[in-house]
Amino acid sequence: MSNINISRRDFLRLAGAAVTATAATAAQAALPQQAQAAGSAKAPEWESKFGVCDMCFNRCGLIARVERGVIKKLDPNPKFAKSRGMLCARGNAGVDQVYDPDRVKTPMLRVGQRGEGKWKSIGWDEALDLCAAKMKDIAEKHTRCGMLFSAGADTQSQFVNRFAEAYGSYNVTSHESLCLLSGSRAFVDTFGDVPQPDVKNSKYVILAGANRMEALVTPDSMDLMAIMRQGAKVVVLDPRYTKSAALASEWHAIKPGTDMAFMLACAHVIITEKLYDQAFVAERTSGFDKLAAHVAQLTPQWAEGETGIPAADIARIARELAAAAPASMVYPGRRTSDYENSTQIRRSFAIVNALLGNWDRPGGLVPARPTGLKKVPFEAPFYDDNPPGRVDMKSVPLLFDDEGSFVITRENVIKGAPYPLKGWFVYKTNPMATAPDRKKTREMIDKLDFMVVVDITMSDTAWMADLVLPAPSALERQDPVQALQSGAEGACLVWRDPVIAPLHQSRPVFEILKALSAKLGFPEAFDFDIAKYRELQLAALPEAAGILKRDGVYYPPNPPLGGTDGQPFKTPSAKIELYSNRYAEMGLEALPVYQPPKTGGEAGRRFRLVAGRSACVTQASSTNNALLSEFEPENTLWLNEDAARELGVGQGDVVEVESPAGKGQLKALVTPKIRKDTVYMLSGFGSVSGGLSRTKGVGASIVEILESRFDAICGNSAIHETFVSVKKKGAA
Repeated sequence: MSNINISRRDFLRLAGAAVTATAATAAQAALPQQAQAAGSAKAPEWESKFGVCDMCFNRCGLIARVERGVIKKLDPNPKFAKSRGMLCARGNAGVDQVYDPDRVKTPMLRVGQRGEGKWKSIGWDEALDLCAAKMKDIAEKHTRCGMLFSAGADTQSQFVNRFAEAYGSYNVTSHESLCLLSGSRAFVDTFGDVPQPDVKNSKYVILAGANRMEALVTPDSMDLMAIMRQGAKVVVLDPRYTKSAALASEWHAIKPGTDMAFMLACAHVIITEKLYDQAFVAERTSGFDKLAAHVAQLTPQWAEGETGIPAADIARIARELAAAAPASMVYPGRRTSDYENSTQIRRSFAIVNALLGNWDRPGGLVPARPTGLKKVPFEAPFYDDNPPGRVDMKSVPLLFDDEGSFVITRENVIKGAPYPLKGWFVYKTNPMATAPDRKKTREMIDKLDFMVVVDITMSDTAWMADLVLPAPSALERQDPVQALQSGAEGACLVWRDPVIAPLHQSRPVFEILKALSAKLGFPEAFDFDIAKYRELQLAALPEAAGILKRDGVYYPPNPPLGGTDGQPFKTPSAKIELYSNRYAEMGLEALPVYQPPKTGGEAGRRFRLVAGRSACVTQASSTNNALLSEFEPENTLWLNEDAARELGVGQGDVVEVESPAGKGQLKALVTPKIRKDTVYMLSGFGSVSGGLSRTKGVGASIVEILESRFDAICGNSAIHETFVSVKKKGAA
């Protein structure tokens, strides 16, 4: 390598060309010959069509290059500002998702024991009749709340919720209850809104646990790179030396679970040294005096003992953050499913931001922008025999009813309390691979009378179902309009039209639910097609449809930053609530109260297990992708080199990782880039499904090892509360 002189720009160009060439080859090889022949006979030689990526939640705009009905290449849409003209490795690999030979091609009926892998291909009429009959039977025996509906982050997931309401079940859970609800809860309860960070204009950013150079979020990941080149400072707090840490201005290997101590000490410095925006705090916040008293003794010296970060650095960072305000921020993050007190941890993030006066300011936190998109309401039937609420009701004080808590719901399904839940409809989410404590998810499934999964591949969850229905990829279907938020750029609207005709016998979940609604007696809930639904959504935006067809994206009129000045916040006090009276009335801590994190020790469990993301992995939804698996063929266990030496573990040795929930085996990555008390592994590996040819039994499943914990306020999964033992395979 020392003899090769190649610029970073050339490397990226060549890497992109290699990915594109591989994608085209994979597409041609995987597409059945008869489909290629049919496409070449009917389709134009070349077409370019707008699309929206679905390989993660970002929904980046793209242009598909199609040759005689076969997708050959995906390019970014240059008019889609949210993704900054970028399409990442996962986005490019969307071609392989379309032509993956592991796709479910027909409706599949289980004919053996759960998990045995014995299936029978059936027709759509039989599949829909069976599904409707089973759902009707459950409603009669266990009320309509006997069905659970779970959907992932998808444009058509709204139809699953609509169907559940029309069917009569309150029991709906989203993937977000395993991911981000603690942060949403914290910012809603502090600001009355979940803001977007305006990274593009920021001068100082603290990334606490967020890893935007690998866990990509558009446009934040690209904007961080841009502002660092312009001289902005980025401070990373993370127990791992991630790629974000490597590129940042400075990195501090904070002790896991002590982020709140750092933030409260920052608040102490900002308040005692009067560095906060005094006019903003006086006019737009409530509870400042109580906050000041609360942090009076929470000094950087105290926080040093908790976090492991020198007091001088904590004080300096607090001063620098305040000096750059309002164009500075504590980055609000995305995934916040960390600890049992994550809502309060994220409240401390929100409070420091409030002291900076960065609300609705360039480089600060931006409120969600109006989109003009109309809801399409309907009047759901009323069922007299339904129980009074969800199965997870009253389990935590501030549950999001439209998201629920999967972890708590699962526990109650197993117990059969407060009432039996015997059916499960799952769409584009994979709890067997994403929910902690996989054994409990399997135990829950074994309590069911009927389970149906709609997905593009035979996921681990589908592998346990009674009926699996094949879904098209996002490049093969028509979708409703979706609103996306993106910092200073504000909101935009997107939709999807098919880039190619659906392959195999796949059907979108909308068509499945429309057919089931007719069979179950409430066709009026789906008395439209997607074109009509879009028309209703865009009723207030007559120009939007034409622009979407022309550009692939529409930008509604956005108010300038500062447009919310003088307007009340959507909180009980109509101000930013540093001290939450609502929490106090509910018996919760009205201000974030720091509790030292638990430590391991019992049964040799000395390491806290933490999770994270790679730029090529979207949990279990992309690890089986042929293109991406070349970059991430398996997961490894990050193990500190000093800890490895003590354990007699060498580079690449297979180790056994064990917790009270379960265990797994995978190779060790011995490195100085992680704290000695912490280990890390990627999710999405160690699959149990025989339908996933690249990940079944490869590496270890993190959800086999993670214990089942949840946030005490909102029920969000808490995946950083597990301690594990590590030993070399075969060691005593």
